[in-house]
Amino acid sequence: MRGICRLIWYGAVGLSLAGCASAMPRDPVTPEFEDKVSVIGNVQVRYWGDRAPDNMAALSAEKWAQVRSARPALLKAGGRPQISLLAISGGGSDGAFGAGLLVGWTARGNRPEFDIVTGVSTGALTAPFAFLGPRYDPALKDVYTNYSTDQLLTKHPVRGLLGGDALASNEPLAGVIAHYVTAEFLTEVAREHARGRRLLIGTTNLDAQRPVIWDMGRIASSGDPSALALFRNVLLASAAIPGLFPPVYVQVRADGGVRQEMHVDGGTTNQVFLLPTQVSAGGIDAKLGINPQRRLYIIRNGRVAPEYKAVKASTLAIAGRSISTLIKTQGIGDLYQMYEFAQRNRIAYNLAYIPGNFPDTSTEAFDPKYMTTLFNLGFELGKSGRPWKTTPPRLGNPS
Repeated sequence: MRGICRLIWYGAVGLSLAGCASAMPRDPVTPEFEDKVSVIGNVQVRYWGDRAPDNMAALSAEKWAQVRSARPALLKAGGRPQISLLAISGGGSDGAFGAGLLVGWTARGNRPEFDIVTGVSTGALTAPFAFLGPRYDPALKDVYTNYSTDQLLTKHPVRGLLGGDALASNEPLAGVIAHYVTAEFLTEVAREHARGRRLLIGTTNLDAQRPVIWDMGRIASSGDPSALALFRNVLLASAAIPGLFPPVYVQVRADGGVRQEMHVDGGTTNQVFLLPTQVSAGGIDAKLGINPQRRLYIIRNGRVAPEYKAVKASTLAIAGRSISTLIKTQGIGDLYQMYEFAQRNRIAYNLAYIPGNFPDTSTEAFDPKYMTTLFNLGFELGKSGRPWKTTPPRLGNPS
């Protein structure tokens, strides 16, 4: 994470210095059409992350109709469906922790089939594998132990400083995503979506300053020729650290023409999420005549305890330390927000995060040696079955 924060700082400097340079041409959506755009025809493939969609009840009814059809045993008469939910946070190379935890959970033998899986930033890269289940554990391990910085980005700082949209190209990362996310992969996601399961990925619409939740199963099920490219681009956008990686421009139709939305790292607005906080699961359950028991598992790919470090009295050191502190604090706030949501909706809250005594020994943004050690730590915790806390940090869990 240390290397990531340093690169973010360089990006901030670059953007400041490039303020007077000419910007890349684009045709953005105008404010009056912010809520009136389409991505794939008339298919609803996303909604705002800070506001419950107007048709939330209809979306829930569709989901549970799929469950009744494909998984009738889950709704057997007289029983309460046992529903497991998984939310995976951002964290850059610290995503190795969550990947290891999931693989270790598989080894323990009681990893559930998650009804909803959400992901942001590095969590967005983990989430599709977690959604499709343990058969993708080898891919998870490969992604988080075998790739170095040079295999995930190409630096071009001069172009970034002279008016470009980033200090590095994410084409290598796009290639990694394309290697795993194939047409066959989309078919698997669509099949699970038809069973009433949901894969949700968060990005940030930078023009609107708002989080966006993408229903990846609906994209995969759309049958649209652009579905594979859009699926890949959403994952790429969710991991697009502003300033370091270029934003992803999503083509939409608005006001009778084609416009471009600018999407960046989902962690810019939410480090982790489940659903818009306004959602009332109890009210929807009552209307649908169901009474599920829900368990939420949150994987925070980062530390939550304060980490003392004497900061060098230099601009870059001060800025880097400040940014890492800001990201940590925002992440903790998101964990509290999700705790309140879980309490209000009677969802059992379970949280795992990197132990405070595990040192950050990374020497670059994506250090395979550090990531392998962290993956192994997550594996052992997942296999032990004891990584979970039932309250947010500092509410009884200091480290």
